[in-house]
Amino acid sequence: MREAARTTALRWRVAGSPAASALPGAGRFLLAAVPLGFLVLLLLAPALRLLEQAVWSDAGWAAWFSPWTDDYLRWRMLWSGLQAGLTCALVLVLGVPVAWVLARLEFPGRGLLLRALMLPFVVPTLVAAMGVLALLGPRGVLQALLPLSLEQTPWLLLYGNVFFNLCILVRAATEALEQVSASRLAAARTLGATPWRAFWRIEWPAILPWLMSALCLVFLYCFSGFGLALLLGGPHYATAEVEIYTLVAHELQLAQAGILAAWVLLTTGVCALAYSTLERRLAAPVRADRIPRRHPRSAGQWAAVLGCIAVLALLCGAPVVVILWRAVAAGPHAWAVLLAPEAVQALWNTLRFSACALVLATLLGLCHALAAQRWALLRALAFLPFVVSPVLVAFGLLVLYPSWTASAPLLVAAYALLAYPFVAKSLAAGLDAMPAHYLAAARTLGASPWRAFWRVTWPLLQPALRRGMAFAAATAVGEFAVTLFLSRPEWATLTTLVYEQLSQPGASRYDAALVLACALMALALGVFVLLEWPWGEAPGEEGVHA
Repeated sequence: MREAARTTALRWRVAGSPAASALPGAGRFLLAAVPLGFLVLLLLAPALRLLEQAVWSDAGWAAWFSPWTDDYLRWRMLWSGLQAGLTCALVLVLGVPVAWVLARLEFPGRGLLLRALMLPFVVPTLVAAMGVLALLGPRGVLQALLPLSLEQTPWLLLYGNVFFNLCILVRAATEALEQVSASRLAAARTLGATPWRAFWRIEWPAILPWLMSALCLVFLYCFSGFGLALLLGGPHYATAEVEIYTLVAHELQLAQAGILAAWVLLTTGVCALAYSTLERRLAAPVRADRIPRRHPRSAGQWAAVLGCIAVLALLCGAPVVVILWRAVAAGPHAWAVLLAPEAVQALWNTLRFSACALVLATLLGLCHALAAQRWALLRALAFLPFVVSPVLVAFGLLVLYPSWTASAPLLVAAYALLAYPFVAKSLAAGLDAMPAHYLAAARTLGASPWRAFWRVTWPLLQPALRRGMAFAAATAVGEFAVTLFLSRPEWATLTTLVYEQLSQPGASRYDAALVLACALMALALGVFVLLEWPWGEAPGEEGVHA
């Protein structure tokens, strides 16, 4: 019996993931067909339609290069790349020291600080933009304390970009620093290298691929960002994504918008290719001789810890705290907006659209993760919704399916398209981490492939599933760009209602927008915690995490 179990386990390790081997071949093809068909209909076909519209424009081939020959459009494209590049430089300079402190020092509250790094992933884009305005905007807190005006400057947008993307580089650099070989670093110090020289000669080359991968992702997010650029960029520092929205929604110049969208798509595609190439290089085994963390002892080490906390508090926590404080200071009359009929209807629309999208995203993510265990190309395709911005997704759907515009199925499908990669990635990581001998033992004892999946694989995937669903739900709740393009007026969500309040003049409208932003943030955080919290697990039980 033991020899049979060993033989089965060995066969499954050679064949691939144990969960994938538990599924029949026909079942894997059927599972792969579901997400592939969804990606083709909702992403690839609309993207090709945008490219076709750009190439076969009535203005001819000359119009194809208009984003580079027209001064106005050229500035939009150049600024989109410049602000993304500046953000990469800022998060690199600020994030590496913070990551080094988190990776090398053990101090009270370190675990809480690491979990707080997930906050920017959960906070909706519109809420973050509101927080930046409440802190640094024309009526911001610092505007009353310091004689400076950041209105009509690029600093508001750059600050918002750093808020969202600093955590990406910090998490990647922290993980990379934890993989540095302790023996190599000890050898360098033994040979007389100072801590600074040892960092540049040993640690920096080891973490550089991780940093480049994270910076590609940061550039991609900043270049294709929409909500922050719409609210914080102003008329002069708006990005190409905002210009596409303006051309479609306000000027009805679909051909020009299609050409600009094609150039944006090509740029993000090149960046995504670089990211995937770097990610492939990072597929290395975890080192066994990790550098142990030590407690701070000297004044310099404690100063580094305090500096790390200060950087994260000012850049990642301040916008959230300020928006809460400004909303409370607005008074009871501002909070009465939550009882208004339009606010109640917007809350209901947000909940029902997000719930439907979450169900669909979970089914798609599960099918994608199970099918992708045998096919590396299919696993890579899960990144496609991250490559194409929500503006391009919504615009492509608008052009390809005009008869379905402002329909509930298309809106929910677009939500699910942007949310399901979180489920697929989390489940794929959970399946990779699953011990092969669990399923081998079940099969040896006579369990069929499907019974082994439901009795062994499925229970072990619950933590990874909850985590993926939590991020997917937070994404659906805070989705803004797709709703602006594809929603009806009576289908307004909390994000569009906040934007409507901000678009109208008056202090009362601004206070109402702050209160609604707090409600939106509370809803996103509540859904995330409800799904991600390990209900029913014993203390210390980890499960199979992504």
